[in-house]
Amino acid sequence: MKRLLPLATLIVLTSAGSAHAQLFGGDTEARNQIIQLRQDLQGQLETTSRGQLELAMQNEQLRAEVARLRGQIELLMNEVETLKQRQRDFYVDLDTRLRQIETGGAAPRAAAAGDPAAESADYQAALNLLKDGKQTEALAAFETFVGRYPAGSFTAGAHFWAGNAALQARDVASATKHFNAVLQKWPDDDVAPDAMLGLANSQQALGDAAATRRTLQALTERYPQSNAAQVARQRLAAR
Repeated sequence: MKRLLPLATLIVLTSAGSAHAQLFGGDTEARNQIIQLRQDLQGQLETTSRGQLELAMQNEQLRAEVARLRGQIELLMNEVETLKQRQRDFYVDLDTRLRQIETGGAAPRAAAAGDPAAESADYQAALNLLKDGKQTEALAAFETFVGRYPAGSFTAGAHFWAGNAALQARDVASATKHFNAVLQKWPDDDVAPDAMLGLANSQQALGDAAATRRTLQALTERYPQSNAAQVARQRLAAR
């Protein structure tokens, strides 16, 4: 029995040592797994951080590009407004000179025979309001004019410019009324083609694409040699 005791003790010690080795061996493996997990997590965090940084930089670049484009758009809009103003001024001055030639070279129409000078002065005053960008005041002045001189030498032009003033003031109903007045009463006047183009612009402002197209087409057929017809053809081709 005494000989068997050391053997039993050795077996127990060996078993305990094996269990101890397994315990510490498992602990080392767990630590390695934790270290690997930490490394993986750190890598993911770094990747995410880089992605966020790149996204932030892209957003900043987009904001800068949007700001640049907005600046260009504002610049172009200002240039367009300047060109529109110059064109309007030119047209007003040209219209004034043509009307003065008409009244100087031919007898005024019957309704204006009373005071041609007053008619010319009133017409010029309304044109000056439009030239100064006072669309609402110009519209009122032109409407007063056509009421005072319903068949005067400048009445067709007054209706045309009243339509333009109304359209710029976003009074589309008044614009349509005045442009139609030119086309119905003075279809052969020099401003008639532009009045028809103005009518198309009024219809477009109302969102009536079909009516706009019909008017533009009619313009090219009725006044084919006019500048307004050339504009109409370009707009029809672009649709």
